[in-house]
Parts: sequence; C-alpha cells; structure tokens
Amino acid sequence: MNSNRTFQWFTLLLLFLSCLLFGQGLEKRIDSLILKEFNDPKGPGGVFTVTQKGKSKYQKAFGKANLELDTALNPDNVFQIGSMTKQFTAVAILMLEQQGKLNVNDPISKYIKDYPNGDKITIHHLLTHTSGIKDFTKMKSISTIAQKEMKPEMMVDFFKNEPVDFAPGEKFDYNNSGYVVLGYLIELISGDSYENFIQKNIFDKSGMTHSYYASDRKIIPKRAYGYHKKEYGYVNKTMINFSVPFSSGSLMSTAEDMQKWQNALNKNLLLNAQETQKAFQKYRLNNGEEFTYGYGWHIKEINGVPIREHGGSIFGFKSMGVYIPSEDIYVTGFSNCDCHSPTEVTRNIAKLVLENIKRN
Repeated sequence: MNSNRTFQWFTLLLLFLSCLLFGQGLEKRIDSLILKEFNDPKGPGGVFTVTQKGKSKYQKAFGKANLELDTALNPDNVFQIGSMTKQFTAVAILMLEQQGKLNVNDPISKYIKDYPNGDKITIHHLLTHTSGIKDFTKMKSISTIAQKEMKPEMMVDFFKNEPVDFAPGEKFDYNNSGYVVLGYLIELISGDSYENFIQKNIFDKSGMTHSYYASDRKIIPKRAYGYHKKEYGYVNKTMINFSVPFSSGSLMSTAEDMQKWQNALNKNLLLNAQETQKAFQKYRLNNGEEFTYGYGWHIKEINGVPIREHGGSIFGFKSMGVYIPSEDIYVTGFSNCDCHSPTEVTRNIAKLVLENIKRN
C-alpha cells in the first residue's frame, strides 16, 4: 500500500515537473519569436501578453518606454492603440442600437441630412468598410489638417464631397472615414462627446482605469512615448491632433485593460448576446460574396480555428490583438515605434499557444 502511494506521488511529481518544464519551454519559444523583431534593448520596444480564461500566461516588456529618460518598458505602460479604437466605436454603435436609438440598417441621411448619397449608405456599410466613401488618410490634403483641432462635423466635411470609390456594398475596402462618421453619429445620437461616451459606457463599466482618449498634453501615468526610426537613429514621433483620427484611431490603453475589454465582451457586460454576435459574424457584399470582417474586427482563422483580430498603426505606435474564442485565449502586442510591427509576432504567438494546447 505504501509503495503504491509512493509510486502515485512520484508519478504526480513527474507530471508536475514535465508541465513546468513544458511551460518554460513555451515561454522561451515566445521570447524567441518576439526577439526576432524586437531586438534592440536600448531602443523603443514592445509589450506582449497571453491570457487564457482571464488568467495571465505570459507577460513581458522589451526595450525602452522613453529613450531620453532611459526608462524601461513595463507590461503596464499605456500605448496608443491606433485602429484597435474601431472595436470601441463599433460596440458603442451597437449599444445605441440596443437602447433603441438607431438601427444599423438606417441610412446615414437619417442623421446627417446633407451627406452625399446618404440615403444609400447605411450604418452597416460604415461598420463593415463597404461604404465606398473616400478614406481621408489617402487624401493628399490630409497634411493641411493633421495638426488642426477638428470638430467631428469638420472632419466629415473634409472628405464627404470627395468622389466615392465604389457603390455602397459593392466591395470591402478598409476605410478610416467610415469610422469617423460613426463617431460623429455617436455624438449626434447620444448627445454626448465621443470621448465621454466611451469613458462612461465602456471604460468605466469594464474597469478599464488606464484607458484614455489620446492626448499629448494631458499627464498620463506610465505613458510609453512613441518613436520613428530614421537612417541616423530614433526620433520622437510626428505630432498630430487626435481630433483628426478621432473615432477611427485615437484611443490609448494597456495590455491589462485590453484583457478587461475582452472579458466585458465575453460576459455581456456591455451588450446582450444578440448585439454582440453582430460584431463577430461575417457579412456579404451585394453580389453575395462573403468577406472576413464583422463590426470592428477581422474574422479569420489560425489552422482552421476561428479567431478575431485587429491591429492598429498611428504615428509612433503599432498594436495587435488576436482572440481565440474556442479556448478563450487573448494575445496582445504593442509597439512604441512604428518601425516595429507586432502584427505577425502576435499572430505567431497565438498560433504557438494554440498548437501547445492541442498537443496536450
């Protein structure tokens, strides 16, 4: 009997040690994936995290948060997240729909009377990048407003009279202008500013205490500073007025807060299941062809396993998030230099973690 118990304890010990070693092996493999791209310890770097079922499985920072002060990055640093902002804008629209204040199939002319072709362009078209309206980031005249304080209506006026690229619903073409119009609609319909609406209805409800509407003037604790890389070395990021990217790319957050965001969506703290599903399903073009974008997320696969992902890029920063619903795994990557992209690194980490689960 005693020898039996000894054998059982020995077997459990071996199992524990093998799991521990395998976990350490996975950590080293994730490290090596990151260090291929983020390999300058004296330069700006990145923060990468992996969580499963809300629990941290990997969390590391590489490089510097501020080159002038020689401050190391930490996992709790605040980054500009660029186009990951679109997730928040899309969910805000769905919250207004849930409140009965709009319908995603409404034409935008219902709210912006003088919008050209506004009776043909719906809120759904804006959410799915199928509106055909001109993307303001591709307009040569963007440099004339980049550092100006622009009200949402002024931003919409900046591009609304440009020739359209295609008829609404004809094709999918990633479009920042559509999400600026959505931000303007949020303000018109809610009677509040976009910044306040996101703060009160999403950040506060989700417990995202280190997330903000971006500002270069506000004192933001644990801010990571953004950089570009030139032939002669790193330089501070180009300054823009955040009223220009607005609801298409002007939010800031941390890895931990983005996990809280994912948890809030999973637990239907912000939206009911029916509205949430609208964000995470694929849609079809006018010709019936399916495309891989929901509302604020790309709907894709890794090795046949469904995922949701979105990245972001704004002067001095890049971001990426990959969520695997079947395993409740969320992988995020943030960079404070637009010379380093976390996109493929984050995808590869997600792939590695998924393969690791399937092997066990």
